[in-house]
Amino acid sequence: MKMIYKPQEYRIKDERMKPFIDEAEIWEILEEAQPTEENVRRIIQKSLDKNRLSLQETAVLLKVEDEKLIEEIKAGARELKEKVYGDRIVIFAPLYIGNKCVNNCTYCGFRASNTKQKRTTLGHEQISAEVKALEDSGQKRLILVYGEHPMYDASFIADSVKTVYKVKSGNGEIRRVNINAAPLDIEGYKIVKESGIGTYQIFQETYHREAYAKYHLSGKKRDFNWRLTGLDRAQEALIDDVGIGALFGLYDWKYEVLGLLRHVNHFEACYNVGPHTISFPRIKAASDSNIDPEFEVSDKDFVRLVAILRLAVPYTGMILTARETKEIREEVIKLGVSQIDAGTNIQLGGYSEDNAKEQKLEQEQFEIGDPRSLAEVIDELLDKKYLPSFCTACYRKGRTGEHFMEFSVPGFIKRFCTRNAILTLAEYLEDYGTSEVKRKGYELIDIKVDELKDSQDTEDLLKRLDKVKQGERDLYY
Repeated sequence: MKMIYKPQEYRIKDERMKPFIDEAEIWEILEEAQPTEENVRRIIQKSLDKNRLSLQETAVLLKVEDEKLIEEIKAGARELKEKVYGDRIVIFAPLYIGNKCVNNCTYCGFRASNTKQKRTTLGHEQISAEVKALEDSGQKRLILVYGEHPMYDASFIADSVKTVYKVKSGNGEIRRVNINAAPLDIEGYKIVKESGIGTYQIFQETYHREAYAKYHLSGKKRDFNWRLTGLDRAQEALIDDVGIGALFGLYDWKYEVLGLLRHVNHFEACYNVGPHTISFPRIKAASDSNIDPEFEVSDKDFVRLVAILRLAVPYTGMILTARETKEIREEVIKLGVSQIDAGTNIQLGGYSEDNAKEQKLEQEQFEIGDPRSLAEVIDELLDKKYLPSFCTACYRKGRTGEHFMEFSVPGFIKRFCTRNAILTLAEYLEDYGTSEVKRKGYELIDIKVDELKDSQDTEDLLKRLDKVKQGERDLYY
């Protein structure tokens, strides 16, 4: 099946590797939006029918101030998440490889002018030690994070990815490595792709050029257009799973939501694929940072923007990071989040160091709000009847890019991925779970298997579960 998208046409025509943001147009769309009850409810229903919203429709939701309608928006997001993703939550961990950086971004602890930052680049042995510690806790999925520096070129990134994949500790292994790094040229992306990566993630930070220039004082990152078209070049290199994001707090949050959606439209128009994930981190404290508080996003507005993003792009995964506190994470997971990091430590070398529990901003990019261990997060997810997943099947089955969208756009993720989530949870329970966590986990697995019986044959799944209990690993559909 070939996906058929219906991208909208905007003032700047969507063309490959060409800028597409028109700030004036985005503001006009916001100003002209009419958030009547009829409009809002019609748009929510369109999303519930699993159709992506246009900028104009999303602007209507952004302009709503009536508390009753805001609650209807959040209720719609909760219903859509249940329809498309079910109770499954994919779990990963970030691993910072190096914090050398040539850029001067005023919000980032890695900024080149920050003399307080302790500069570290992990070598092969250090990477292996970090990965072993992560595997020993139960992690299966990582995102590797790099500063922007000549040392961290495509070959360096590919080499570190290969190092990660080689580490095996007990039954532990990393089955998928995603990347958060600077934009590359097409040949550079090809080198990185050869190492077997999953998603390549680049955040535009802000889609407003004037604000972008204000915060990016020097370095290659100062080039707005080079960054904006960075994932186009990844697509040209046949990296068909890409992740976008905005750093909320640099500019007006309503504008940034539309900027993200404009980026989604660009991918659909040029590459017949949407982004694999959307991220929406908020500004947090960082060593030597300097941020104008004018555009600070309140908790209330943050919850609201997550709900609107869920409705705007029903088929795309949404990533919630440990920048947010446990309490905020609990609230917004309900509204459409499909991936979270857990057991997060962003200090260089922090996973394998016994003394790395306390955050040290001089060795980290920013302050995190949820420092709980993976075991603690899993325990709480089980208590709330979420299904923790470490699944990486799609990448090894070739369900990436357009092929992944064939499953996600119609809303088959919930049904198709639940079996793999169950199997990976069973692995975690057998290898890392306490007796109490195993009890909770298998009770939830029994519930999920019973739910699947209404739509599919579960005999083979039950056989595979028995094999996991007997010691077999990495069984997937």
